[in-house]
Amino acid sequence: MSLLLALSAPSAAAADLAFVPSRAQFDQLFPERIAFYSYEGFVEAVRQTPGFTSWGNETQRRQEMAAFLGQIAHESDQLRAQREYKRANWDKYCRNDARLSCAPGQQYYGRGPIQLSWNYQYKAAGDFLGIDLWSDPDRVARDSTVAWRTALWYWMTQPGESTQTAHAALRSGAGFGATTRAINGPLECDKPTDPDALRKNARRSDFYKHASELFGVPLMHPLGC
Repeated sequence: MSLLLALSAPSAAAADLAFVPSRAQFDQLFPERIAFYSYEGFVEAVRQTPGFTSWGNETQRRQEMAAFLGQIAHESDQLRAQREYKRANWDKYCRNDARLSCAPGQQYYGRGPIQLSWNYQYKAAGDFLGIDLWSDPDRVARDSTVAWRTALWYWMTQPGESTQTAHAALRSGAGFGATTRAINGPLECDKPTDPDALRKNARRSDFYKHASELFGVPLMHPLGC
């Protein structure tokens, strides 16, 4: 069975196995999060994502959750960014080609925990989740569960500029740094002298370390990409 097919429908058994942090742990990780990023929306999205934090042993499940939330903390400014902060960029995420255009009047700037961006990403995420996000991209900023599901969609199925998804990278033992490569590789990885890239990598790692300590699990090295 392909990865996409395996992830297409929720599994009660997988949901029962998944590691989910307690509300107290979630609050401790994101003490300044905005109300939109509700604990309930997060838990429901995890329940609807078979395979996420439900593989391997308990330590591995906790490690994946720590890596995911560490990356999300960076991408969403610790769950304070519902929509991309820089409004001047909001019109810059439309790629028109023979296969896909942009819906009239819609903008595809970053939204949600992973700051989903670009028309083709909204289309792909929506098709996978069974939600029309191409014609209504702002649903990612209105529905907490949908927002979390788009982040998990990316984590589980999208390799970005890497050779494997963030989820697959952890399962293969590639380490936390490989999840950064899957999320933002060209902008942050393989730049050992770039101060901005180094700062962002360090910030991601710091959030990940905090989550790993809270969940009581060892770090998955290497941390950098």
